[in-house]
Amino acid sequence: MSEKQSNKYYLMCERNWIYDTLIIVGGILGAYTYLLRGNVFCNAQTGNVVLMGMAFGNGNWQGGLYYLIPIFAYIAGAFISELVPNAVRRVMPIRWDTLLIAIEIGVMIWLGFVPLSAPVQIAQISINFIASMQYNTFRQSEGVPMATTFVTNHIRQIGVGFAKEVRHRTSSDKSFRKKTNRHIQMLLFFAGGAAIGTVFCNLLAEKAIWITVIPFGIIFSVFLYADLKAEKDRIYQKPSGH
Repeated sequence: MSEKQSNKYYLMCERNWIYDTLIIVGGILGAYTYLLRGNVFCNAQTGNVVLMGMAFGNGNWQGGLYYLIPIFAYIAGAFISELVPNAVRRVMPIRWDTLLIAIEIGVMIWLGFVPLSAPVQIAQISINFIASMQYNTFRQSEGVPMATTFVTNHIRQIGVGFAKEVRHRTSSDKSFRKKTNRHIQMLLFFAGGAAIGTVFCNLLAEKAIWITVIPFGIIFSVFLYADLKAEKDRIYQKPSGH
């Protein structure tokens, strides 16, 4: 259902194109950490929990305990992004979403200066932290629950959508297709971001992460304009899902 049809105003931080852009960045970061920063995916934590359990199962207690560091970094990101937004609105003329994008830009620029010879944990834990904040902050794309840092749920929702095609094959109501198409779109954008990230990793090594500053910069500029001008009277309106 479109914004016009539902008569609901979606904040700039809820718009579809914002989520499309963020998940492209998610794909770039996935390629970056896997290819250059320790062959891991830092956008989610399932892998770290599995590796921790495997280490414990093999009697490698020290190695297993290490995985608590990225896990707690992810917990910290969610903790901060849950508590900080109200405080930001009280002391600044911008939303937490805008400030978060600015923080992410700063982290991306800094990581580009961290040489590949440095411990991989520096980049991994930094991306763990900001990925958690982004995942917890950007929750719904024009009313549809979304993730912008990984695609497991998008793949699941595509399967659900295909099941609905079968279940409602004789029905004239195909409204569910819009949601399915959004999840397909997010999956494709993530894969595209991973392809882009791979190309730039091969070309620029650790500085490849700077390519993310372009989409982040566009989002930040749009958010800042919305906060200070277009949506100034909605500064206290919470995005859907919060």
